[in-house]
Amino acid sequence: MLTKGTRRALVIIGGLVSVGCSKGSEGDQPFSGVGARPDVLPVMLNKDLPFRYPASLYAKKVQANVTLRVFIDKEGQVVSESTHVAESSGIPSLDSAAVRGSSELRFIPAKTRNEAVPVSILFPVYFRHPEAAPLPGDTILKKSGATAMGLNPR
Repeated sequence: MLTKGTRRALVIIGGLVSVGCSKGSEGDQPFSGVGARPDVLPVMLNKDLPFRYPASLYAKKVQANVTLRVFIDKEGQVVSESTHVAESSGIPSLDSAAVRGSSELRFIPAKTRNEAVPVSILFPVYFRHPEAAPLPGDTILKKSGATAMGLNPR
């Protein structure tokens, strides 16, 4: 039987590695500043992932992706009231788990000319079960490996 800690460890985040800047409408942009584009993007500080796989969905081996729009203030704190689902998994409890977990994210803030600045980013969260078949076209497990998955060695 898997513990709650094990369920938590099996959530994969795409994090800031997949964040890039692009032109287009705000809803399409993976990154948007609250002013000029920063020179340095924020860096996640969390060693343990704060996202918890809902037990009932874990037991059913349900897998999905959620993309959040996360606002990070100039102190590197996530502004919870500003976080929302930019792309739903189609499963409300996974979307809610992603939003709840995002409030525990901590960052080194983005910087412009060595000054910390607030930013808004798209933050993907991938819920994957180790015993489930890969999702069609899913390459996240192949790319990430155990370390990027945040697997807890305990």
